[in-house]
Amino acid sequence: MKSGGKEHIPAGPCVGDILEVEISDVAFGGDGVGRVDGFVIFAPFVITGETVRVEIIERKKDFARAKLLEVLTPAPERTSPECTHFGICGGCQYQHIEYTAQTQIKLSQIRSLFERVGGFSGAVVGDLVPCPTSYNYRNRIMVRRQWNKPKQKAVYGFLHHDSRLVVDMDRCEIAEESLNEQLIQLRENPPPRNMQKVVLRIMPDNWEMHRDSFFQNNFHLLPELVEIVRNKLMDAGTRHLVDAYCGIGFFSLSLADSVESFVGVDIDKQCILPARRNMELRDIANGEFILGKTEEHMDALLAKFTAPNTTVILDPPRKGCHQDGLQMLADAAPAQVIYVSCHPATLARDLKWLCTEGGYELTGVTPLDMFPQTQHVECVADLRRKQG
Repeated sequence: MKSGGKEHIPAGPCVGDILEVEISDVAFGGDGVGRVDGFVIFAPFVITGETVRVEIIERKKDFARAKLLEVLTPAPERTSPECTHFGICGGCQYQHIEYTAQTQIKLSQIRSLFERVGGFSGAVVGDLVPCPTSYNYRNRIMVRRQWNKPKQKAVYGFLHHDSRLVVDMDRCEIAEESLNEQLIQLRENPPPRNMQKVVLRIMPDNWEMHRDSFFQNNFHLLPELVEIVRNKLMDAGTRHLVDAYCGIGFFSLSLADSVESFVGVDIDKQCILPARRNMELRDIANGEFILGKTEEHMDALLAKFTAPNTTVILDPPRKGCHQDGLQMLADAAPAQVIYVSCHPATLARDLKWLCTEGGYELTGVTPLDMFPQTQHVECVADLRRKQG
C-alpha cells in the first residue's frame, strides 16, 4: 500500500527500542523468532520458549532484527558455551543450547525447509544422525588475518557474527586440538602480510590430495556418512556408479566394492590425479577417473553403463547444482541419484526441480550433524526414477 506516493510502513518497533519478546521458534540460520503485536522479530542466541530482552538494531517493512540484551526466562536446554568468544565470533550459533536439543532443532528446521521450499512432506526427512563428539571435531579451519588499527597489531581469528571485523582468538573450541596447536604456531610465526586468509587443516589418513582440495571436515562422522550412502546405493540394486564432480574420489573409492564398475568425473586436474593414485593405493581395478566436465561426459557414460542400472552421486558446493547439471540428470535418466548436500535449503530447491520437472521421486532424506554448535547440517537424499 502507498500513501501520498510513499510506501506505507506498518506499525511496529523502531531502531533503538528495547522490548521483551517471547521466542516461538528458531529459524534456519540460528536466529530465534518472536513477535510483538504480530510484528516478527529475529534475535540470535536464544531458544524456543524463552522470554528475552532485546534491542532493535534493524527495521524492515515486515520484520526487525535485534540484539540480545538479557535472558529473562531461560529454557531448560540452555547451557554454558565452551568458547569465551561465543556470541561475538560468527563461527557458531548454538553453543548456548544443550547438544541433544540442537539436533532436535536442526531436524525441525530441515523438515520445515523441505515443506516450504521443496513442497515435500516433512515426513520424508528421517531422524538426524548425531555426531559422536560435539566439540573439537573440525579438521579444517580458515583463519583470517586483519590489522587492528586501534591496537596497532595484527589479529587472527574469525569474523564477528554481525560485522566484517576479525575476532582475535588463540583457539577454536570446535576445531581438533592439533589445529589449535597450528593456530598458536601461526600467531607466533606470522605469514607474509599479503596473506589475509590462512587454511589450517589435518590431512586425512590414507588419502592423497592437494592441500587445498575438498574433503569432509568431520572425520568422526565420516564412516556413518559412507554407510548411509552405501545403504541407499545397495537398496536401489544398481550395478554401476557415476561419481559426478568426484574430487579425489572419496565416495566412488569407498563404494567400489558395492558395484560392478564405476567412474569419477571432475574438471579439476588437481583432484583427478590424486584420485587415480588413491585408486592404485587401494588396488581397485573396477573403475576409472576422467578429467573433464561432468555435463560433457554424462551421455557417453550412461550409454556405456545403461541408465536403468546406474546410480549417480552428486556432492556439489553449498550453492547447489547449476540448472544445466540438473537438466543433464533429467536427460540422462539414471535409475538413482544420491544427492549429498551441506545446505538443506538449496538441496530442497534442487530436489523440487528434479521431482517436478526431471522425472524423479524422493524416497527419503537422512540428515547428519557434521557441524555441531553451528547452523550447518549435512543431508543425503535418495531419488529414484519414476516408472514410465
